[in-house]
Amino acid sequence: MRRWTSVLLGIAFALLFGGSQAAEIDPALIAAAKKEGRVTFYTPLIVDQIARPLTAAFRAKYGIEAEFLRMDSDAVVLRVLNEYRAKRGTADVFTTSLGIEALIKSGAARKFKSANADALPSGLKDPEGYWLADRVYVLEPAVNTNLVAPGDYPKSFADMLMPKWAGKIVWRPNNLTGATGFIGDILLGMGEEQGMDFLRKLAKQRIISLQTSDRAVLDQVIAGEYAMALAMTNHNVEISRKDGAPVQWLPLEPTIVFSEQMGVTTLAPHPNAGLLFLEFTLSREGQELFRKAGYIPARSDVLPLNPKLLPAANGLKSRIATPDLVERNRKHWDDVYRQLFR
Repeated sequence: MRRWTSVLLGIAFALLFGGSQAAEIDPALIAAAKKEGRVTFYTPLIVDQIARPLTAAFRAKYGIEAEFLRMDSDAVVLRVLNEYRAKRGTADVFTTSLGIEALIKSGAARKFKSANADALPSGLKDPEGYWLADRVYVLEPAVNTNLVAPGDYPKSFADMLMPKWAGKIVWRPNNLTGATGFIGDILLGMGEEQGMDFLRKLAKQRIISLQTSDRAVLDQVIAGEYAMALAMTNHNVEISRKDGAPVQWLPLEPTIVFSEQMGVTTLAPHPNAGLLFLEFTLSREGQELFRKAGYIPARSDVLPLNPKLLPAANGLKSRIATPDLVERNRKHWDDVYRQLFR
């Protein structure tokens, strides 16, 4: 079993020992990529926030045309799989927050070596060489600060079982940034027996499920439709808070950390340009673009704009849910949701 790894452990070592040295990209790779002249990138990354700035910066640096197609993670995986099965590859490189194990098993994603791999903590890179993380996201609750006074913020998940929260909590079902991820956090962080006991009690609080995106769930909390949301990505909450929205994320333990994985396709029409784009994305230059966009970069030597987004900066223990662990447990987490909360 691939072991759990603390996000801040890698970052702490980087800070203590001077961080990672800039990786030197093989000149032969750059020359081959320029000869191909184009790269196609599939991603769930938000267009104006990072996808367009990232491809524009790559294009400016290397003079290689970079095209991206934005879709949800499950659509990224399905499209890459279908292209592989049809033997007509279009994507060269991709990111996804779920489902990469299916791409590996099918043969649609290939192994690669990256000059930037050493800059990533061990939980954010595949020992077999199929993927590297481009960013991480931390799930925490969020409250509307107009509806909830600071003194009433839950100090623990147990506080959510108070009668005053009944019917006032919302989440997104059937998604890692929602009910599935929250249930996984509780069961893995508290242990199966204690976690199930907590979730049975939480179910009595009449949690409201919204069949929409996690961004839309957060927007409804900001609008005052609900007092609190579970399993929000804390960097998105922080972006809204800094823009003046009445919302605050809560640093509660246990804390689960997911990653977005980046890989290259087996049938890439432009394999060298695809690998070079991956290298650029994971370089300090590329990761700084994620930082400026408000994300939590995957590199140990590029901290988020607000380091408090990192669990250990709040004194919290955290664990990374690697893709293989999610693959083994997701059905169980979804089953618990259906049993208790539908």
